[in-house]
Amino acid sequence: MTDGTAHDAAAPGALSGVRVLDLSRFIAGPLCCQILGDMGAEVVKIERPSGEDARKHAPFHRQQSVYTMVYNRNKYGATLDTRRPEALALLEDLVRRSDIVVENYRPGTMEAMGLPYRRLAELRADVILVSISGFGQTGPLARRALFDAIAQATSGLMSLTGPPDGDPTLTGTYIADYIAGFHGAMGALLALLHRERTGQGQHVDVASLDALFASLGTRPSAYAMLGEHPRRNGSRDLLTGPANLFPATDGYVYIHAGTDPLFPRLCRAIGRQDLADSERYSSVPGRMAHIEELEEAVAAWTKSRTCEEIAQTLGAAGIPFGKVSDIPEVVESEQIRAREMMLDVEHPALGTLRLPGIPIKMTASPGSVRKAPPLVGEDNEHVYGRLLGRSPQEIARLKSLGVI
Repeated sequence: MTDGTAHDAAAPGALSGVRVLDLSRFIAGPLCCQILGDMGAEVVKIERPSGEDARKHAPFHRQQSVYTMVYNRNKYGATLDTRRPEALALLEDLVRRSDIVVENYRPGTMEAMGLPYRRLAELRADVILVSISGFGQTGPLARRALFDAIAQATSGLMSLTGPPDGDPTLTGTYIADYIAGFHGAMGALLALLHRERTGQGQHVDVASLDALFASLGTRPSAYAMLGEHPRRNGSRDLLTGPANLFPATDGYVYIHAGTDPLFPRLCRAIGRQDLADSERYSSVPGRMAHIEELEEAVAAWTKSRTCEEIAQTLGAAGIPFGKVSDIPEVVESEQIRAREMMLDVEHPALGTLRLPGIPIKMTASPGSVRKAPPLVGEDNEHVYGRLLGRSPQEIARLKSLGVI
């Protein structure tokens, strides 16, 4: 896919032959299913006849939500009003034909629908249910609703993000939903491996709070074992320095030269050999004890140069650095293009969609984008006719009743 255009991979995906029933909405569950779909699984996405709520989210391309496009490629889109009594039989038929069922309802919803895990296992003994929720299936907060920002707040992440003298800050993306989606996909794959070895299905329980909390590094253990109360650190690296954001004449550059081998190189590059020769800066603890003055010295050098001039000097010296790029710069960058991380996906009704690529590169069983994100109910005939064997008359009847 070197041309940045989505097309079928030469080899079947690693999950070819696996069918996923996607009962999820918003980000975490749909992303989990999209990852499985990218790797070759056949994914059937179910949403209400009017479309899932996320389809109302901006931005819009030709009156269709880009929000839903980004998380729903490689899926067959079918509609079903799960509140209708007639829907249960259809859902049960889909479960019988699915290897994995993914849902991100609030705990208790699947039971209310008549499809708790024990019922799924009656329909198909080796079925895998992946439940992605805010606080998990157990615990005192299990039934509470959670959105990404709430996960960032309650996990401790927000308390660690932002300037030291400022307010706790939300990250620039839905990081909790993404991490929960990644863990959901990983759980599904681990359950598939277990099933291959034992023939057993199982219930995979992923909580956004758990997934985000597990990503906080040393902070929870440092408190639990040492009594340390972490504080916001801005953009400064916690462990080594100088490693921070530095101003240029036309933007900002992040420079990371905190290790013992890198620090002398930085000093030579910016013409400050005296810093490298000083005993007080000869070790990581020494540099961190005087980090403000070291950063002032580096900033004095960067703020009179452009980002490109800084890049040329630090690149030649082998110093890790990165210009703070805005989204247009990243999307159009040579590296993103070389890694095929923006793909042109053709949709029969919407034309060319430019969507993020597949970050997992595999040599023997590569992922591929085989189907554009579906419109509401785009594949009802395929799902209910070809997959479940319902007649055209029955499909028309269900549609007339508002079931699909």
